[in-house]
Amino acid sequence: MPRCGRFRNFIKEFKESERFEKLSFIPPFIILLLELILLVHALTEDTSDLLVVELTTVLLIISLVEIFLVSREIHEHYQKDSFQQEMTIRLDDFILERRMDNVSRIVEEFLNENRQYHKDRNAIYHLACQIMDTHKRELWEKTLRTRLKRFLKQTDKEIIRDIIESFIQKYPEYRKDPERVYEITAHLIEDYN
Repeated sequence: MPRCGRFRNFIKEFKESERFEKLSFIPPFIILLLELILLVHALTEDTSDLLVVELTTVLLIISLVEIFLVSREIHEHYQKDSFQQEMTIRLDDFILERRMDNVSRIVEEFLNENRQYHKDRNAIYHLACQIMDTHKRELWEKTLRTRLKRFLKQTDKEIIRDIIESFIQKYPEYRKDPERVYEITAHLIEDYN
């Protein structure tokens, strides 16, 4: 006898779904409960009206269909997110492994090796751009941190503003993000003290 694997999977998907999806699952159950109460009341009354019973039964069926559709929507959204995460991880690993700079070449070679993503070419292109931008930003911060450490050991300035101004004069490529330079400098000075 199966042990309700689908139900357990649905509970997992429901837990990991967004708050809005969870909230959208509640009203159909409330309506279903109210319709059941109305149906029981209509059937137990001495003057039960057949029209009330029929309409309540129709509404009950509509609520059941709505619950089914909402649960299916949650399942499809979960599958889409899982697929997207898996694709992102594989693409990130591929980019790190190949160390290529050209997004078009990355997309072509990735699709040649992973045929299952062929229909998602546009998504892969955008993901590759985002991943490469993230890697570029990480490298920028790593070199910034290394240069700042060296600079702090060599400088005799104590005021953070003076340190940053002289650092940016020495390395003008960091002018575009002085807030990040300030943030990292403050952390490094705090670590030294």
